[in-house]
Amino acid sequence: MSSIPAAADVLDSSVEVLPLPDVAERLRQPITRVHQALRDHHLIAIRRKGVLMVPAAFLDETEGTLVKGLSGTITVLNDSGFSPDEMITWLFTADESLPGTPIDALRGDRGREVKRRAQALAF
Repeated sequence: MSSIPAAADVLDSSVEVLPLPDVAERLRQPITRVHQALRDHHLIAIRRKGVLMVPAAFLDETEGTLVKGLSGTITVLNDSGFSPDEMITWLFTADESLPGTPIDALRGDRGREVKRRAQALAF
């Protein structure tokens, strides 16, 4: 079995993160599915104090799913050669033209614009 890729803890300590078992519970999926989503680059984890964690902002609490458009955006960034550290940093860095951060825009149903910007980064 391949190891699970993870970013360094590049997030501000105020960003809520969840351990993988909690992510699996909120997604109503076995933890093995969460591991597979991480290996397949559909989800990104950070390693905080040696523990794999996923930002809570990646989950849609009302639907029990990942935020719409997140997996596609991560795939575009991965295909563009971004490292997990760079992906997490980009998703949580404010962009005045959105406004807010890309993850806020995804949560606010502006996924098409976020994905377009992610694709533009490849060029």
